[in-house]
Amino acid sequence: MRPFLSLLLSLFVAAGAAEGPAFAQQSAPAMPPAQTEKAVPAFRGEIQLSFAPVVRKLAPAVVNIYTKKVELKRQRSPLLDDPVWRRFFPDDFASGGPVRKQVRASLGSGVIVNADGLIVTNVHVVRGAEEIRVILADRREFDARIVLADPRTDLAVLRIDTHGEKLSFIEFFDSEKLEVGDLVLAIGNPFGVGQTVTSGIVSAVARTTIGVADYRFFIQTDAAINPGNSGGALVTMDGRLAGVNTAIFSKTGGSVGIGFAVPAAMVKAVVAGVAAGGKLVRPWLGASGQRVTSAIAASIGMARPRGVIIGKVHPESPAATAGLRLGDVVIAVNGLDVDDDQALRFRFATLPASGEARLTVIRGGREISFPIKLVRPPEIPPRDLRRIDGHNPLSGATVVNLSPAVADALGLPDDTKGVIVISVAGNSTARRVGFLPRDVIRAVNTETVTSTSGLADYLAQADGTPRWRVSFERKGRTLTVVTGGGG
Repeated sequence: MRPFLSLLLSLFVAAGAAEGPAFAQQSAPAMPPAQTEKAVPAFRGEIQLSFAPVVRKLAPAVVNIYTKKVELKRQRSPLLDDPVWRRFFPDDFASGGPVRKQVRASLGSGVIVNADGLIVTNVHVVRGAEEIRVILADRREFDARIVLADPRTDLAVLRIDTHGEKLSFIEFFDSEKLEVGDLVLAIGNPFGVGQTVTSGIVSAVARTTIGVADYRFFIQTDAAINPGNSGGALVTMDGRLAGVNTAIFSKTGGSVGIGFAVPAAMVKAVVAGVAAGGKLVRPWLGASGQRVTSAIAASIGMARPRGVIIGKVHPESPAATAGLRLGDVVIAVNGLDVDDDQALRFRFATLPASGEARLTVIRGGREISFPIKLVRPPEIPPRDLRRIDGHNPLSGATVVNLSPAVADALGLPDDTKGVIVISVAGNSTARRVGFLPRDVIRAVNTETVTSTSGLADYLAQADGTPRWRVSFERKGRTLTVVTGGGG
């Protein structure tokens, strides 16, 4: 491969030398084409253009983020790792030893998105941090605090106190206008070496199979992204934020040219949550379905597979009110294509919970369009948070009633009903039995569980029962725990 590239380069240089006089006589290059026009380089002068003006403008708005996390680790003798010695000591003794605090430092990147010191980064960069330090490109340092964290998108918003000073920031780009092949730059702090800029192109614009966040809809780029780039900027050639770099595909831990960024449309929606008091409220669709495959398309008379075929519609949802039906194929939201169920969720998640959107569907072989109201998911029934006490297997668990609002916050189907565990106290009966947050309690002994009040009443009446049987759902599976006693 290298000899071929060398030969190709030498031929290009030779051709340029042969045409040297003609090139020298050319007038100054014309102004770059309008943003909507795209073309390959026409002559050597265009190839010699530089990204430096864009980098010079944007570099001050990309920051380094350093965090400190305190971890508790139990110290023990290395002899206890020897299987021969382990035979002479019980497990509880082997796990003993003094507990020591260990401070772990990590690094990442961030993007200033307004002049008052609002910074976007990844949740995984700042998760669990007791101290967050932001370092600007000019080496000034600030303490930062988290004002909003959204694990479902892996985006977090930080704020630093600039004492009234206005900072350089990057404006948002309309990420829906990105096309495969567009040039982009990635700016961040890979491996802690300092601010670094890499270039590449947009490799894909709607990757929905990458399971690094709940909302799976990513820009893919071949611009080099490495550990430490997380939370950094993916920018366009006109100097605007196309996305926030979040993940890479790699078998070695380094860049192999497959990186992923959260689109600016989602970043903008999360930042808008700061103005709403630090709380994200996404509109409720109330319908779900599956990607139309070739087999499904053939069975319903579609010329080609596209969109999402609706399989569930909540009877009290905006989708039902708008007239969306089972078997409808949603192909666009506000004119933006929908290729699968993840894309449908993304389209709604980037909209405000007010006003209207427009759904385009295929029904009976015809394409139709109609409005749908954008409203927040209702909390019906009320969540009625309760901590379970007493002598029973659920003692120490905190539970709430499931509603569309709670289901949406937890990333569950909005028609999920019942009682769900949201936390489990340490060293509690529920923890020892094995209950986890997000377990949906279905039945205790012979009693079907439909509400937190009903669950609490039954457990109080049955307190002291010598044998318990609890059925629950976890990640789509129905499980049962049987215990002899409960305290």
